[in-house]
Amino acid sequence: MILACYVARRFLRSFLMVAGVFLLILFLVDMIEMIRRFADRDIGLSGAARLSALNIADSFYSILPLITVLAAIAMFLNLARSSEMVAIRASGRSGIKLLRAPVTTAILLGCLSVGLINPLVAATGQYYDEAVAQIDRQGRQTVSVGDSAVWLRQGMLTDGEESGQIVIRARRTSPDAVTLYDASFLVFGPDAGPIRRIEAREARLTPGAWELSEVSDFPLDRPNPQAAVTRSATMRLDSDLTAQRIRDGFGRPQSVPVWQLPAFIAGLERAGFSAARHSTWFQMELARPFLMAAMVIIAAAFTMQHVRGRNTGVAVLMAFAAGIALFFLRNLAQILGDNGQITPAMAAWTPPLVGAMFALALILKREDG
Repeated sequence: MILACYVARRFLRSFLMVAGVFLLILFLVDMIEMIRRFADRDIGLSGAARLSALNIADSFYSILPLITVLAAIAMFLNLARSSEMVAIRASGRSGIKLLRAPVTTAILLGCLSVGLINPLVAATGQYYDEAVAQIDRQGRQTVSVGDSAVWLRQGMLTDGEESGQIVIRARRTSPDAVTLYDASFLVFGPDAGPIRRIEAREARLTPGAWELSEVSDFPLDRPNPQAAVTRSATMRLDSDLTAQRIRDGFGRPQSVPVWQLPAFIAGLERAGFSAARHSTWFQMELARPFLMAAMVIIAAAFTMQHVRGRNTGVAVLMAFAAGIALFFLRNLAQILGDNGQITPAMAAWTPPLVGAMFALALILKREDG
């Protein structure tokens, strides 16, 4: 028990040191990028630092598995150089038993990152998007999913120029976000309230316009809009929206805290959208602690034995290369899950399981007895 606590403390210390170094590097690089990006906005160093602090959380969170493998490599190398590894193995402690403490610590760190850092990433990402939108003065199109409806907002175009706002409500939409069903378009004037309400049984998005069918047009500037309603089989309403921009309006799955993802996924499915990206991301978050544990096992497979001289560099390179390979395998599986080619559970859980099993097989092969 004492030895396990000692090894766990050594791993935790290495993890915090590596994480701190990467956090500082990410902050400096991102701050330089913010200064370059907003050079004509005169945001100053304090503004660039604020934007960088909000933006780096996502990047830092995404590379936690690589930080884990580097921390494990550093810990095992330090134990080997101080001959502590030799003493531990000479006492009869097997490699598998020695791995229990750092693997358990990695799983706990993964659970902590999912439970605390994930909501922090979602919150800082929203603040960053709002800050950038204020600086750029853009972001007129928004999308949200309610309990029983889809809501959109766009600028109203007249002869290619914006002349107001349109709020769109639909009962549901097609998975590709091209067709809205039971849609209502509420038109606002540039300096007035709502001036027109258009009801359509179906609204199909085409390049540059909404094509409406079974339309009822209510002029809200009349004393009795119900009596002045005009009905038509079709209508064309100019729009600068695209299906891709509507889908992007929901934001990345990372922008939704993991605790809210199940309800958000259910809302997307009720609205008719495909929730494959969000379902895959949710499973990825559940599997993150085990991915970090697999990184520790991979590092141990190459650096846990006593190494000297040039063998040390080769072992470190092989361990880090194997960690990067698992990291990219996970990203590839995520892409396949997002596209629906494999199930979200398979995309999330297969890479860490495969990586851990191969690393454990290598450890068992090198065991003395």
